[in-house]
Amino acid sequence: MKKIDLHIHTVPTVSDSAFTFSMDTFKRYVTEARLDAVAVTNHDVFDAKQFRQIQNELQTTVFPGIEINVDKGHVLVITELADLDDFEKKAARVSAKIRKQGDSISVELLQEIYGDLSKYLVIPHYDKMPSISADTLAMLSPYVCAGEVDSPKKFVRNMKDGTKLVPILFSDARMKVDLPNIPLRQTFIDCGDVSLSAIKACLRDKKVALSEKDGNELIQVFENGQQISTGLNVLVGPRSSGKTHTLDAISASMDGVKYIRQFSLVQQDEAGYEKDFRGRVERKRGFFVDEYLAGLKRVLEEVVNVDLAANDREVTEYMASLLKAAVESDRRDIFSKAALFAETNFPIGTNKALEDLYASVRHIIENVQYRDVIEKHVEPIALKELAIELIELMRARTAEYQRKRQVNSLVKDIRERLQVLTGAVQVKDVDLYEVALDVKRMQRFVEIVGFLMKQAVVHEESIQGFRIEARREPYTGAQSLRNANGGKGSFTEAFGKYHDPYEYLCALRDNDSVNHADLYKLFARINYRVLNRDGFEVSGGERSEFRLLQEISDAQNFDILLVDEPESSFDNLFLKSDVNHILKAISEAMPVVVVTHNNTVGASVKADYVLYTKKELENGAPVYRIYSGYPTDMKLCSIDGKEIPTHEVLMNSLEAGSDAYDGRRERYEAVKS
Repeated sequence: MKKIDLHIHTVPTVSDSAFTFSMDTFKRYVTEARLDAVAVTNHDVFDAKQFRQIQNELQTTVFPGIEINVDKGHVLVITELADLDDFEKKAARVSAKIRKQGDSISVELLQEIYGDLSKYLVIPHYDKMPSISADTLAMLSPYVCAGEVDSPKKFVRNMKDGTKLVPILFSDARMKVDLPNIPLRQTFIDCGDVSLSAIKACLRDKKVALSEKDGNELIQVFENGQQISTGLNVLVGPRSSGKTHTLDAISASMDGVKYIRQFSLVQQDEAGYEKDFRGRVERKRGFFVDEYLAGLKRVLEEVVNVDLAANDREVTEYMASLLKAAVESDRRDIFSKAALFAETNFPIGTNKALEDLYASVRHIIENVQYRDVIEKHVEPIALKELAIELIELMRARTAEYQRKRQVNSLVKDIRERLQVLTGAVQVKDVDLYEVALDVKRMQRFVEIVGFLMKQAVVHEESIQGFRIEARREPYTGAQSLRNANGGKGSFTEAFGKYHDPYEYLCALRDNDSVNHADLYKLFARINYRVLNRDGFEVSGGERSEFRLLQEISDAQNFDILLVDEPESSFDNLFLKSDVNHILKAISEAMPVVVVTHNNTVGASVKADYVLYTKKELENGAPVYRIYSGYPTDMKLCSIDGKEIPTHEVLMNSLEAGSDAYDGRRERYEAVKS
């Protein structure tokens, strides 16, 4: 097996943060990580002079390469040593095209520059940001035999999925002065030599692994070579032997860590804990509130500027001017008899309906996931023709509305001039149709708000034996409104009008502390209750259980989960029936490390790997040592070659010793008999 890292940076570029290259750091990395091959792959740059210096200094194979910003993703292009001069010229063309952050080149230009890409090792960012798009990957697929990932979790997941590219894990490290830690992300390949052709053959045959001897079962977590399982690890040991320190060190050495610390979920201050608990539940489900109240939000956008009182005044003024004009018709003169004196404005509409329709058609055209279903019922050319016609219609409508605005402006100016020259009454201009629509809009708004103010359960969700109930409720006072507004403003006056939706809306509209975009949140609130298996609201202890399960479940969004002594806060039945089950399930997809003294967790969870920490005295000084191995191994071993019996470790750590275990077993058997 050969250990390789083909993604290393030695030159800061526009796509990088600044750093100072260190040859000593590079040497230390290659030596301590025992690398058989590396590649220098700077962003959109290849420095041939520096590369030759690196090649002369390092005692390992060094490949020339470049990381290129291709449209919608990053791609590594690595070549043989014999092509160095030609590769330098081609890289210079890339550098000429990519001069500032955000620049990229197309796949077509990449192929034009490099010619036959099958000559190179082409590795895109795959399960790693910025990940390559499906379209770009499809264009490069004839030349790609592996995809770069950024964590052991993703490596194992992609290895198990036959539809995915062969995963490969590299450091993507900057060889800079004072590099704090030696990178731990490398890949083992099963080949005799480390030529580019041999590496490509190994990748095509999926002969890659995370460790030299244990395949994808173990990964390295510390510079000294200490490994853990890619599945479920149990970390045991006496008090003050370095267990939490070990978790802290793993957290510091890896990215994407979910760390549940000891006692972090235990209830302490009752009122503060309950407030924090409810806040967490609500934040995790904030999207539901927005989705549920989306209809009210759209209605508010229609009515927020409706002023019924102003409409009434306009209609009253219109009627008064109409009556007065009829009574004083004998006073009309040449100016008041002009056609434009009594002309009304053109109504000006909007293109919103057309814009929404066009957006829907475009969404259907651009949909990739359900393209087969769409094309079975609708011809793509018909959809495109519809989109074009809608665009033309929007342009025509926009031009029409612009002309009407110009005419309205001219008519208004002429009417005002005629009014100055005559004593006749001019009838006030009012759009009675729009006034009537405003009344209907407000009636519908009042109906919707009235419905939302009635209490009701609007959503239920089951999670590991608990049930989350979302209830729609009216606000109970000015303070609850203030809380919903982020603790800003006074709502005493507004709440007095709460049960008259229109008057309440007017009061909110006049409240400077309220963002109009958030008005919809102040008419009804969604309150969450977490219920236990019996349908009652959870107690303090049950809240802690629920939070632990939520935190563990949330770990699926991370790359590794660390849990420090869950038994410190929870009973054995809960640990065995709930915690063990979910920990084991998560460990199928990512590394999990659990510190425990409890046999319910340590033994019943059926760990894949055991780590044991021990403080030992050597030459009068304390030494913290980690022993590790599989649960079926007779002995656990440390990195420096020391051994300890596995049976002794497990008995002392989980059962308080063999004598205590035998004594309990006898008493249990006696009670059972």
